[in-house]
Amino acid sequence: MLVVFLGFLALGTWQVKRLFWKLDLIERVDRRVHAAPVAAPGPADWPAITADSHEYLHVRVTGTYLYEQTARVQAVTIYGSGYWLLTPLRSADGTITLVNRGYIATGTRDVKEGASDAPADVTGLLRISERGGGFLRHNDPAADRWFSRDVQAIAAVRKLGNVAPYFIDADAGSAGSARQDGRAVAGEPVGGLTVIAFPNNHLVYALTWYGLALMTAGAGFWVMRDEKRRRAARLNQESNNGKQG
Repeated sequence: MLVVFLGFLALGTWQVKRLFWKLDLIERVDRRVHAAPVAAPGPADWPAITADSHEYLHVRVTGTYLYEQTARVQAVTIYGSGYWLLTPLRSADGTITLVNRGYIATGTRDVKEGASDAPADVTGLLRISERGGGFLRHNDPAADRWFSRDVQAIAAVRKLGNVAPYFIDADAGSAGSARQDGRAVAGEPVGGLTVIAFPNNHLVYALTWYGLALMTAGAGFWVMRDEKRRRAARLNQESNNGKQG
């Protein structure tokens, strides 16, 4: 019981540490999202980019949209099912960043489909590449069918080089996205739909583990008290038997 008690106590303490880590993460992300946009990380910074340090950073990037290279990635949003439009943006230094211009409903034609390359100044949130695919659905590069925003795979299919290891979710008011009553305007994608949510059940888990530890301690105390009572009764019985003998 002592081992079990210490185990539950350790698990509860671990969840408390996770709780403070999650609260700190939420606070950091909130600061990033609402901060003024900064220049998107360049090639020198790419190796150091991680979800903890850069996810949801508010960034700005300028370049030329390569509309012919746009990839459609299946999406489900508050406006229904459809696609994210990921379009490469080539900067003046030759680097390429995939920009999620926003959501477009199934059956809707992108107004920029077939359009010539065009300059753009984009602000949005930096997102980490989503490898592999979606739940029970794998990306099919050969068929150009995408269920996740896998930057490396999309870039490889389109033979794009010097591509940033992240993509950018364009803001609602950024170039190339528009919104009107929750629907795309004249084939323009709806931007600014990034969902930022961090499940935070660590307090419940901590209370659960500490509760189990307390129950174990209570059970141990009851067993020890009962054993002590039984031992006292046995000694008393032996003493009485000795007197009678």
